[in-house]
Amino acid sequence: MSTPQIPKEMRAIQVVEFNKPYKINTVPVPQPNELAPLDLLVKVAVASNCHTDSMVQQGVFGRPLPQTASHEGSGTVVATGSEVQGFKVGDRVMCGIPFHPCGSCRDCLGPENQRQYCMELEGHAGVQVNGFFAAYAKCDSRSSTKLPDAVTFQSAAPLACAGRTVWRAVLQAGLKKGEWLGIVGSGGGLGHLGIQFAKALGLNVVGVDARDEGLELSKHYGADVVADARKGKEGVVKEVHAVTNGEGVDATVNLSDHNDAAAIACAITKMHATVVQVAQPDNISIPFPEIIFRDIRIHGTLIASPEESKGMLDCIAEHGVTVTTQPFQGLDSIGELTELVHGGKLKGKAIIVVDPEQIEHEKKIGAKF
Repeated sequence: MSTPQIPKEMRAIQVVEFNKPYKINTVPVPQPNELAPLDLLVKVAVASNCHTDSMVQQGVFGRPLPQTASHEGSGTVVATGSEVQGFKVGDRVMCGIPFHPCGSCRDCLGPENQRQYCMELEGHAGVQVNGFFAAYAKCDSRSSTKLPDAVTFQSAAPLACAGRTVWRAVLQAGLKKGEWLGIVGSGGGLGHLGIQFAKALGLNVVGVDARDEGLELSKHYGADVVADARKGKEGVVKEVHAVTNGEGVDATVNLSDHNDAAAIACAITKMHATVVQVAQPDNISIPFPEIIFRDIRIHGTLIASPEESKGMLDCIAEHGVTVTTQPFQGLDSIGELTELVHGGKLKGKAIIVVDPEQIEHEKKIGAKF
């Protein structure tokens, strides 16, 4: 397939000053002859907002500005680097976040489910290098994933980080069919996906949230038990013990960065079991008896590896996992999006449809989830 015509300039939503609103700038489009050997050039269909975007705006990662925002993107490949394997022009993709890993460190060399941990990479899309709030974007083919025909661009963009992250967290819990998984922060952008992934794997789910919207979403997506964290740790533990023979869940995934979230996650987990920590507060606060006397093990996790990402998309295509999104049309809607995100009323993930033509085209191939 011939390379589509690539424009020279495009509009992009950028961080131009820390702790200030985004600005839409006209910037150069990466050109096919500028691609590194393993790069993909993607015409962006959808880009999503994530909690990490706020951290980038605040200067947490301290990168030079301006920088194009959003590290969750999906679209169509329009050019490939000279050494790319497994992708071609015209492929629909969920864009990779790790960009230019070194390829030679212990993590890059395996095992496969640790390759995303390379510490010598150039950066992460939308965090240290330009992201997906733009018409075109570069991403690394080694961390990108082809989309099954059944999975839509509007689902794939938020799955690029949120989905990959919570899918791996559920896998890291290491549970078998019929066992109980707790999810603290179950009604958010990651949580509602985690519930569906867990149910697709045959697990029973306890969802814990502290917002009316989050509790509603947890019930909607199939949590077997939904507990209101506003009742306090003792109240939540009582509800969990009532359905787990007084022992607690077999493992818990903590998605909330609230001060009490990690402590609640430990408290609802049975002795000698694991809490998978996903949320990234400055400090994780856990009472020492949970670790010392109850032998709760804390296990961190990052985004999914390439093969884990493929498994996630296959699961979605097979089980019909859906992503709750609140779509905005076009880059000019970024002000409305950020207002909703910071207003505390967001259900699921806020996304921007960058290229509606791609959305219309994918309907012809049966994309539905």
